[in-house]
Amino acid sequence: MATRKKTQAAQTEAATEETPKKAASKKPAAKKAPAKKKTAAKKASAKKKTAARRRGAAGEDLPTVDADADAEEEVPERRGKGPHYLVVVESPAKAKTIKKYLGSGYTVKASVGHVKDLPKSKIGVDVEDDFKPEYTVIKGKEKVLNELKKTARTVDRVFLATDPDREGEAIAWHIKEELAHPDSLRVTFNEITKKAVQEAIANPRELNQDNYDSQQTRRILDRLVGYQISPLLWKKIRRGLSAGRVQSVAVRLIVEREAEIKAFTPEEYWTLDALVQGPQGPPPFKAKLSRVDGKKVELKDRATTDGLVAELKDAPFTVTKVDRKERRRNAPAPFITSKLQQEAANRLHFTAKKTMTLAQKLYEGVPLGEEGQTALITYMRTDSTRLSDDAVTQVREFIGQKYGADYLPPEPMVYKSRKSAQDAHEAIRPTSLEYPPERVRPFFDAMDESDMFRLYELIWNRFVACQMKPAVYDQTAADITAGRATFRASGSTLKFPGYLGVYGAGLTPEEESERDKAKAAGEEGAEDVVGELPPLNEGEVLALHKLLNEQHFTQPPPRFSEATLVKELEERGIGRPSTYAAILSNIQDKKYVEKLESRFRPTDLGQMTNELLVKHFPHELDVTFTASMEEKLDQISEGGASWKTVLHDFYGPFKETLEKAEAEMRDVKREEIKTDIACEKCGNPFVIKFGKMGHFLACSNYPDCKNTKDFKRDAEGKIVIVEEETTDEKCEKCAKPMVIKRGRFGRFMACSGYPDCKTSKPISIGVSCPECKVGYLTERRSGRGKIFFGCNRYPECKFAAWDRPLAEACPQCASPYLLQKYSKRDGAYIACPNKECDYRREVVEQGLPGVAAEGSAQGSSGAAPEALAGAAGGAVAPPASSVS
Repeated sequence: MATRKKTQAAQTEAATEETPKKAASKKPAAKKAPAKKKTAAKKASAKKKTAARRRGAAGEDLPTVDADADAEEEVPERRGKGPHYLVVVESPAKAKTIKKYLGSGYTVKASVGHVKDLPKSKIGVDVEDDFKPEYTVIKGKEKVLNELKKTARTVDRVFLATDPDREGEAIAWHIKEELAHPDSLRVTFNEITKKAVQEAIANPRELNQDNYDSQQTRRILDRLVGYQISPLLWKKIRRGLSAGRVQSVAVRLIVEREAEIKAFTPEEYWTLDALVQGPQGPPPFKAKLSRVDGKKVELKDRATTDGLVAELKDAPFTVTKVDRKERRRNAPAPFITSKLQQEAANRLHFTAKKTMTLAQKLYEGVPLGEEGQTALITYMRTDSTRLSDDAVTQVREFIGQKYGADYLPPEPMVYKSRKSAQDAHEAIRPTSLEYPPERVRPFFDAMDESDMFRLYELIWNRFVACQMKPAVYDQTAADITAGRATFRASGSTLKFPGYLGVYGAGLTPEEESERDKAKAAGEEGAEDVVGELPPLNEGEVLALHKLLNEQHFTQPPPRFSEATLVKELEERGIGRPSTYAAILSNIQDKKYVEKLESRFRPTDLGQMTNELLVKHFPHELDVTFTASMEEKLDQISEGGASWKTVLHDFYGPFKETLEKAEAEMRDVKREEIKTDIACEKCGNPFVIKFGKMGHFLACSNYPDCKNTKDFKRDAEGKIVIVEEETTDEKCEKCAKPMVIKRGRFGRFMACSGYPDCKTSKPISIGVSCPECKVGYLTERRSGRGKIFFGCNRYPECKFAAWDRPLAEACPQCASPYLLQKYSKRDGAYIACPNKECDYRREVVEQGLPGVAAEGSAQGSSGAAPEALAGAAGGAVAPPASSVS
């Protein structure tokens, strides 16, 4: 009843504002005198409210009284006097942080991401009507939208404060359409601080049509590609596959790198070092062969190297030149999104997805005791190295106070962004220097968020370091002549740490890239030489201890890691930094690539899919085309291109290519390649087929004979059958030997009498389940291909662990098992799973089973092993139909 009265009052108020003269000219009857007073009161109230709204539009008299961050935000009706406002953000955590910076006249609510999108059940784009999109409310968001609509009816203005990027602009646009409030404005802020939030609220703007069009174009492009190529892959290869305008190009890079590795032919080469000692005595130092007869030398074989060794072993080694100079190592620029992902991968071993998830939380705010929900970093999706003047002033004051004037450059450091950068937001930095890592660490420890703290500390250190002086090294290089050969010895010592005192001496991705290029070019001094040479003077004769000749072979280009793949995508202009985490997750989820020892390798499925896509969609899968499309999206955002024109230019050729591909693409699903290998069970020839586990041999007499074999190809391309691994265990049903098979979720034991006997069971790792005390632990593989260890009685028992358990009790707390762990920093070690117990010992043996660098990344993925056990499908052994 109260709501109906309030709605009627609002309608009366609106009518009064729209036709004030008409309302004033009416003369109510005498018996309606009380109503006249009531109407006059309403008119006076309406005038006050109209004036208040006008003041708000001008950015004046906005209530900014601090409010309790935990206060109830349900506002069914207007409360108190003065104007009321609704602020819509994306996440509840962000809403809680912002609420405490605004006054009691504000209600802050979260849309929880997108509220509308193209429908999942169909393409949702009318290509005949200028690519008109059909947006629908996302399933499950009806309740959120109803709450926003309900609150919007009670306020004077709606502030749309979604994330300050193109996607945030699209979310704001859709919310505005759904709320249909007559006074809805856009506000953006790069950091969630009181000053930034209140300045944004005081200076709202209209929604940006160009940014919305750019994001909408991206969404439509992705839908046109994905929803038209993916069904073709379902038809030709297998169901569940997907193609993407950007993700398919990322897979192509990985496949092509693998092809380079396989095609690589190692070449022999030799190095020759001289271990020499100066007149001052030990210790001896090493000098590398640099030139022979004044020319750069390449030792290709043992004979050439041994001949040179014989020639030089009796020659005098004389110092002919000594260079002493200072070398400066400049501080890196503040973080942009891609560099944050790369450094977090290199230094913290985080995946791109994990890095962005943790950064999102730091941006939205974390609870800091009495201070409540506090945002700690600026917006984490940016391609700009720009810093605000206030931030630079604050950090320079901080450096001067904490490290001294010697560490402070005379002028602020300014870094250039890439030419393709949108430069919409600042670099990633702490919101305030009032929250140094040592101050906030107890709060992260209380939340058990050590990884989030490590990421915050990395961002803090990078920001402080970027405004510090360079590190200075004293570098010495000496040329040493022996006969017709010249050796070079180098050494450097740190003279002044500069920014290294904050950020550490590890190389950044940019420095690694420069070093690798210098090595490839054969530049002298490309190697990082740490250590001091003894005092050397020209003309001194050195004593030769030994000539060290060593054989080497050239190495193929390395496989991509998360950091190097992000770097490659960035340098080639593929996608945008905000999309990299999703790209890397998608290509693994779809089984196009797998990560082994922290490096990406294409699966059989990935290679097959890439081969067909590149052949039939050469233009769309071209790296330069994908990069040029990103430039066009930028042009739309800047108002320099029409989004409909871009879509028309793309779709015409694409439609023709699609129609041709549907007619000509190989039908891998039904394809059978004959071989000359006979089935040992029925004598019919085997054929090569493609299934969920990739290519395999199947009897051509199927379904009468269901015999299958795994195979591989030798160096000459000949098919070699991979024999089944046998065990001593007998099948409990038919007494035939059990053999080792591999399925969708890893290795398992199956009866050798398959398909007559379909018995299967997981492989024990020799450890009883510490939780249920009944089952045993097995090695499992999650839906994303990561190895973990779980109970064979799942789902009755849900014990799971990322690290390999050992059948050994803890000597300190008597835990029934220990964990075999690995980290890049500490290597392999064994530790107690009990968090309250600090038992730990090093591993002396090498090659412990199951220990890999990826183990640490898996262990810090943030996902619960129990959840992944569910993702693995529940059953430890796959169904009999998947045995191959």
